[in-house]
Amino acid sequence: MKKQETDLMEKVVSLCKRRGFVFQGSEIYGGLANTWDLGPLGVELKNNIQQAWWNFFVKSRKDMVGIDAAILMNPKVWEASGHVANFNDAQVDCKACKKRFRADHLVEDALENVKVEGISPADLSKLIKENNIKCPECGEKQFTEVRQFNLLFQTHIGATNNENAPVVYLKRANLGMGGGTKIVQESSNPPVYLRGEIAQGMFVNFKNVQTTTRKKIPFGIAAAGKAFRNEITPGNFIFRTLEFDLMEFEYFIKEEMWKEKFEYWLNEMHKWLEVVGLKKENTRVREHEQKELSHYSKRTVDIEYKTPFGWKELYGLAYRTNFDLTNHAKASGEDLSYFDQETNEKYIPHVLEPTFGLSRTILMVLLDSYYEEEVKEGSEGNETRIVLKLKPAIAPFKAAILPLMKKDELVAKADEIFNALNNKFALDYDLSGSIGKRYRRQDEIGTPYAITIDFDTLKDNSVTVRDRDTLKQDRIKIEELEAYLSDKICK
Repeated sequence: MKKQETDLMEKVVSLCKRRGFVFQGSEIYGGLANTWDLGPLGVELKNNIQQAWWNFFVKSRKDMVGIDAAILMNPKVWEASGHVANFNDAQVDCKACKKRFRADHLVEDALENVKVEGISPADLSKLIKENNIKCPECGEKQFTEVRQFNLLFQTHIGATNNENAPVVYLKRANLGMGGGTKIVQESSNPPVYLRGEIAQGMFVNFKNVQTTTRKKIPFGIAAAGKAFRNEITPGNFIFRTLEFDLMEFEYFIKEEMWKEKFEYWLNEMHKWLEVVGLKKENTRVREHEQKELSHYSKRTVDIEYKTPFGWKELYGLAYRTNFDLTNHAKASGEDLSYFDQETNEKYIPHVLEPTFGLSRTILMVLLDSYYEEEVKEGSEGNETRIVLKLKPAIAPFKAAILPLMKKDELVAKADEIFNALNNKFALDYDLSGSIGKRYRRQDEIGTPYAITIDFDTLKDNSVTVRDRDTLKQDRIKIEELEAYLSDKICK
């Protein structure tokens, strides 16, 4: 990373801790690697982004419905989806310092403009040796052979303190059709998995959703929620963590529709970038090569973001064919086909999957909206202000109520205004410090408008509304505040 980019990352991380966007998970116990807690402002930002996404892709459309599926599912779901066999990352250990790395990240960080996703462990080992790649921790070049490890977190249901491992027993299975019998091994308490993606909940509920909503193809099922991956993470703040939030939908189509609909959804994803305010010059589309494609995908593209640590995946769009529904139909014995009453056709629908990393969106929005500006405001001289130029729709607070001084009559009027507007807008209320310092605090947390109640307010029933980005101040009648804010925030 260049120094300027490193500085930006450090400044955003510091701001997040200082102002209550993100805290280290379990911090009073020394933390737990790659786990983070959203603070009061972080959870508001997350909820606002998620709600904006839901409004844009679900509520505003006739062809989309939503569900909220369980995190724990029957383990056969993950066997049928291919995750038990194929949901793997390549890892490598430094023999000198014992540090463990994701092999693809180790190679890509060391070799500029090289993408190795999808290549075999043997080829990764070869690349590491041929290029004399050094350990980022200790500088040595002594690595183990690259090997695969599964990313699914395992747990057990109903285990007690005395059940450290599931009981394994033998069972005689009838092979049927004159095939005799064989002895098979089963467990009394087989593992279940924390979901590694949220897509499978939509696939296994396809029949339930289609039957109850009577949606006709093409239509989509959307969801947002937690996913878990037991992976080695590089420590880039909340970019890649063990537990993270996703927003995505499965859009069910006839096979011949996929190319047209693929381009359509890619275009809609670009429109979404504008909704959250990400700069166009900081994003790009990257097509996956054949060797990179997941086991279920025929075509995948990533929308990447130019982070301080390089171009990284933010969103993805995959054509999953009919892989998932076909496999779940075979494994479960349920008929997951769709009958088209207009054409009298019966078929297993194909699927397009736009995926949006919510946790990553939070980070990219913070990086994109962070500014340091030289300003002169009021009687104070030139100073550097830190400001988050968040889109008003996703800002944690839409406005702040600021009595000019701690005078009873000003505080009473401020309380009156807060109570009148608080059920319409998310508001902050700040009495502490000079008005200039309070402006700076609101700038740092991205509050678009600051409403100051002064002694003139008591005479003319007007307040001063300060714009975060332009610093322009308007004098507005109190009875006009709601309409004024609504107009500004909805633009």
